[in-house]
Amino acid sequence: MKIDKKILIDYLYITIGTFFLGFSIIVFWQPHNLVTGGISGLAIIIYDYTGRAGFPIPIWLTNLVFNLPLFLIGFKVMPKEYFVRSIYSYLVLTLSLYVLRVVRDIPSDILMSAVFGGVIAGIGISFVLRARATTGGSTLIAAILNRWMFPHVSTAKILFFVDSGIIIIGLLTFGPIAAMYAIVAVFVSTKVTDAAIEGLSFSKGAFIISQESDAIADSITKDLNRGVTELPSRGRYSRQDQTMLLCVVPAKEIVNLKQLVYAIDTKAFVIVTDVREVLGEGFKAGEDVL
Repeated sequence: MKIDKKILIDYLYITIGTFFLGFSIIVFWQPHNLVTGGISGLAIIIYDYTGRAGFPIPIWLTNLVFNLPLFLIGFKVMPKEYFVRSIYSYLVLTLSLYVLRVVRDIPSDILMSAVFGGVIAGIGISFVLRARATTGGSTLIAAILNRWMFPHVSTAKILFFVDSGIIIIGLLTFGPIAAMYAIVAVFVSTKVTDAAIEGLSFSKGAFIISQESDAIADSITKDLNRGVTELPSRGRYSRQDQTMLLCVVPAKEIVNLKQLVYAIDTKAFVIVTDVREVLGEGFKAGEDVL
């Protein structure tokens, strides 16, 4: 039986991503009691409480036990393929938390732990999400609550309240300093995840309005070797129909584009905007996302 190469790559992404996330939790966040929400944050709280009582419950065990009923319930919420991949992700994360428990925390202050832990966790989470999976935890809780209890509230809002509740418990347990640095870790990991999934801003988009649109379009095609799209537009004040040009170029070429435009028409109106990701000829191939 032939195995789909893309599926193997997806599961490799999940494996790497969950180990990155597990590394951040064990090496950076747990030693400084950074409760970043989710089951992992709850596990850090439980580990501290039970440790003070003399029988610390390891983080991997809390992750395994607390997520299991969520996935049993979530079977009815999640699409089959997504559910299978997420079960794999949850089990591998549990394994990573178990294996990495023997790794000594890297000497660092709480700020460096929050930042670098956030970066590594963000990369790991992006790998998992790119492979169309989840590690469970508060994301799955939010999906279940949205399905059966709060259908009129978005999953994102429910997720925010669930994670906020866990962070508040962390605040009451470890104090405001640890809670504030935990929020820094969440912010960093979220930004890194978004950047890794949506792409960094390495391209620029330019909207060009000019009476010399034909000459500008020809020059862009010839001199920059870039495609141009003509968009029909109408001036609200002048009531005149005109052609607006749309051109996307790598960030390093945007200066050349503006110089080219204004060499032809010094009165041209140009809007430059960041482009998070570009697929197609001259940029990343569309097949790369399939």
